Amino acid sequence: MPTTFRPYHPDQTLLLPPSLREWLPAGHLADHVSDLVDGLDVSAFYAPYEGDGRRKSPYEPAMMLKILIYGYATGVFSSRGLARRLEEDVAFRVLAAENFPSHRTICEFRRRHLADFKRLFAEVVRLAREMGVGNFGKLSIDGTKVRASASKRKAMSYGRMVEEERRLEAEIGARMAEKLATAAGRARYAQRKWLSEAPNGWIKEALGFRRFSLRGLDKARGEWDLVCLALNIRRLRGLQAA
Repeated sequence: MPTTFRPYHPDQTLLLPPSLREWLPAGHLADHVSDLVDGLDVSAFYAPYEGDGRRKSPYEPAMMLKILIYGYATGVFSSRGLARRLEEDVAFRVLAAENFPSHRTICEFRRRHLADFKRLFAEVVRLAREMGVGNFGKLSIDGTKVRASASKRKAMSYGRMVEEERRLEAEIGARMAEKLATAAGRARYAQRKWLSEAPNGWIKEALGFRRFSLRGLDKARGEWDLVCLALNIRRLRGLQAA
């Protein structure tokens, strides 16, 4: 008895236009990113175009923002990688609604709005507090190393870095020794593992972010704000579902 295969007609034309969101399963991260961005104050991303009068219509800023956030939330950080995903990845195509900005356009949009990512980061934190999905009130900090591209003119020599690292460790070791001398200080330090170390682990392991794409301290800070924004939006989805 011959085998009956499921229907497969790659050349068949669709009779009705499909809904792009139906291409993704319910509750997909791309839908979460899109809905959240639609609810944020993104007026700063539109301000540069007001009264511009340019003949060529620019891409919709909200769409560009969704692409960047979703890309960083899923481990795609380079503008070339993002442009490639717009051609190949269903979720990116849904977010872009079949727009295909070039990698240069994506790179320029990110560079232009580096200062605006910090404002969105703060707004998402406030949103999480209003939703009751996060605990606030205690601030803990931690450090981590991320690769970057620095100019030779401003880069330290290896010997200078070793010397500076020793100086900082000695300074920090002295401050920490003073704090750890008390029971309260030791109790607070014990909380560091789940307060400040976890986000760095999520950024490096869950997102896979281990190298800055932009050069220069200010640009690196702006990109770090984008990384943290993307992480919080991804985490917010998980906390809402919990």
